[in-house]
Amino acid sequence: MSAIGPQTVLLVFLLFCRIGGCLMLMPGISSARVPVQVRLFIALAVTLALAPLLEPTLRPSLADRSSSAALGLVATEVVVGALIGVMARVFFLALQFMATAAAMFIGFGTMPGAPIEDAEPLPAFATLITLTATVLLFLTEQHWEVLRAVLGSYTALPISEPLGGDFSLAKLVDALTSAFIVALQISSPFIVYALIVNLMVGLANKLVPQIPVYFIATPFILAGGFLILYFTLGESLRMFMMGFMGWLARG
Repeated sequence: MSAIGPQTVLLVFLLFCRIGGCLMLMPGISSARVPVQVRLFIALAVTLALAPLLEPTLRPSLADRSSSAALGLVATEVVVGALIGVMARVFFLALQFMATAAAMFIGFGTMPGAPIEDAEPLPAFATLITLTATVLLFLTEQHWEVLRAVLGSYTALPISEPLGGDFSLAKLVDALTSAFIVALQISSPFIVYALIVNLMVGLANKLVPQIPVYFIATPFILAGGFLILYFTLGESLRMFMMGFMGWLARG
């Protein structure tokens, strides 16, 4: 067992910077509904739990470091942790974006509901999907996989090496690509439905201009969108979680 000295305290603080930066933006835990004190205690608990595992391997990287170099390490570790948290959260932001778009496609996007998972109000349609996906994140124990990714990041991005901008941007672009591909696959039934229905309503409006076809058809368009949601919600959320789990497995 190594003695607790200034170097050990600095190392634990650097671990806290990366882990806290990740939890600051990680989906679910970073929600506005989770008090700041709870997030802080979770970050401290995870840091102290992982410190005995990481301290022996990371201690040599702090040898003979000046004060200015230590400050640079603090900034770098916060950026690395925030990058991991952003890459995980971008999946849920993409899902929220496409769910809001799907609500507009079926005519249900003009009635924002109470903010539950996010700070800003969203349509009830989008809130249902994003909140269920967040609950599934914890039910399928993928939050542990995110923490495992933080633990594995010390191998891919050691403390002793500077953060590469090209590597970080490439990882972020890969996460954005995977997230929006999955979100587009989930919302594709609503996009196709909106195109077909609006085309039919537009043709009917041209053929019978005396009748306000659009206003008459709005309740039926909304009912059809809810039917699509009923039959596709389970498979869509399963597809989303599989895409998120696949991204975590690829690292």
